Amino acid sequence: MAPYESDDNATAADAEELRSARRRKAARYVVPATVVGIAAATIGLVPALADSGDPDLPKISAQELIEKIAASDVQQLSGTVKITTDLGLPDLGGLENSLGSAAGPSGSGDGSSADPSTKLTELASGTHTLRVAADGENRQKVSLLENAAEYSLIHNGKDVWGYDSKSNSVFHTTASESDGKQKEELPATPKDLAEEALKAADKTTSVTVDGSAQVAGRDAYRLVIKPKDEGSTVGQITVAVDAKTGLPLKFTLTPASGGSAVVDAGFTQVSFAKPAASTFDFTPPKGAKVEEGDAAKAPEHSEHSEHSERSEGFGKGSAHEPGKGGPEGLNVIGDGWDSIATFDTGGQGVPSGSDVGGDVGGFLDSLGDKVSGTFGEGTVFKTRLINALITDDGKVYVGAVTKDALVKAADAAK
Repeated sequence: MAPYESDDNATAADAEELRSARRRKAARYVVPATVVGIAAATIGLVPALADSGDPDLPKISAQELIEKIAASDVQQLSGTVKITTDLGLPDLGGLENSLGSAAGPSGSGDGSSADPSTKLTELASGTHTLRVAADGENRQKVSLLENAAEYSLIHNGKDVWGYDSKSNSVFHTTASESDGKQKEELPATPKDLAEEALKAADKTTSVTVDGSAQVAGRDAYRLVIKPKDEGSTVGQITVAVDAKTGLPLKFTLTPASGGSAVVDAGFTQVSFAKPAASTFDFTPPKGAKVEEGDAAKAPEHSEHSEHSERSEGFGKGSAHEPGKGGPEGLNVIGDGWDSIATFDTGGQGVPSGSDVGGDVGGFLDSLGDKVSGTFGEGTVFKTRLINALITDDGKVYVGAVTKDALVKAADAAK
């Protein structure tokens, strides 16, 4: 449906009063209060209402729907999530082993197969089914269902367990009940993805409500987020928001180049009843190999993750002080969806496929396009969403932008 003009006459003062009233409440729940700050007075929302479609729902403006997401108080749920990712990467086949060997002793190959960090790459391609459950801030469970096997990540109080049934291996660490950060090791729900998209919403973004839908048997509004920047590889993001609870039920990111979605994650079944306490119980099975994680490193890891989200999310750029987190000298060029993160590796360019040889060399050649400009020469490694230019003298430019935008940024930096 086409957007309708909004008759929402809320003033900036009204919006601020609403934000202040809800901030304390929203901070306690799974949707961060920072989303409340995305209002018409600050991000240039395209006024729009949803008042038709199937199902038939009451009118709501984009600003009101965003605030509904922020004020969502869902702490208890269980359900099944289907996630499909298509970054346009070539089929790795048996290349994972080659890459692991190339990484050397410090590569991920030495880690436990139950370590959450080793499972993240599996969500980067293909279709996966996840079972999720939550009961407050300190009890969550995510299970990745595989062929005749299952991987589970369980956060219960101070304990965080990862269990891989295929290898019968267990990863264990502890987390402070006050921070609840370890549960975010395996982002799995539409809510996680929607939060990142909303962080990118500013004056460079069009935000509208475009009709309604049914997701997992629940009535939902469709929130559409579109970059105004022509250089972005993001076409649009659609979030189906539960009309009753405000919880994002489905997240779809389509590229500017068209075709299938890059990311499509949504509930196929969901319940807001309190999960049984036994859902979060875990005892290592007999004979399982248990690896203890370094809990002391957890806060440092979380800070780095938060930094990465700010600097390399769905296009939201910001000034960054060189040397503070991430690669040394990291800086962000521009703002909005066209922002590009850049840093200097110190003269270490990327070897060509002929230099490396074998499966790894072929993989590098299949990803890269040779480019040149005022900056010199380099290679653009591409996906359907994120592109990265690595110059022959070791400078890196990366963002959800086109190849031409990366070359232009490198030329301007000379």
